[in-house]
Order: sequence, then structure tokens, then C-alpha cells
Amino acid sequence: MSLAFCTDKIRHKLGENSGLNASLKFDCQEDGVVFVDANITPHVVSNQDQDAQCTVKLSLENLQAILTGDLNPVTGFMTGKFKVEG
Repeated sequence: MSLAFCTDKIRHKLGENSGLNASLKFDCQEDGVVFVDANITPHVVSNQDQDAQCTVKLSLENLQAILTGDLNPVTGFMTGKFKVEG
């Protein structure tokens, strides 16, 4: 799987109007980022590295695992597989 897979999966799960009303960035370090701007409708999901209200730092492998259901987000956070800022 790839960053493009993750971007498409997040875009699909989020939809056009999720009610999130925030910006969020999944920072996969050297593999790139998935940026979500849910302050606007329709939401924008891209791979542009922009400032966000909340940043989740994790590996691409762990992002894929969360999106496919192979990693429980709570377990991932509690075991240090990703960090949240903001």
C-alpha cells in the first residue's frame, strides 16, 4: 500500500461534510503527509504539507494499519506507535 492509498481511504471515510471543523495532518515523515482541511465544505484531502490544528506523527505502515483496521487507534497511541500534537 502507499501514501496514495491512505489519502484516498481518508478522503472516502471523511466524505464531503463530516462535521470535523478542523484541520488535521498525518505526518509519515519521509513517506509524506496526508493533510485534511475539514474547516471547509467540501473537505479537502491532499498530500500538501501545510500547518494543521492537529498533527499525528506516525509511520506510513501504521497509518495503513489504522485505516485497514489492523491497528486499533487507542492501542497504537498507548503503545507509542504514533504521537499527537495540537
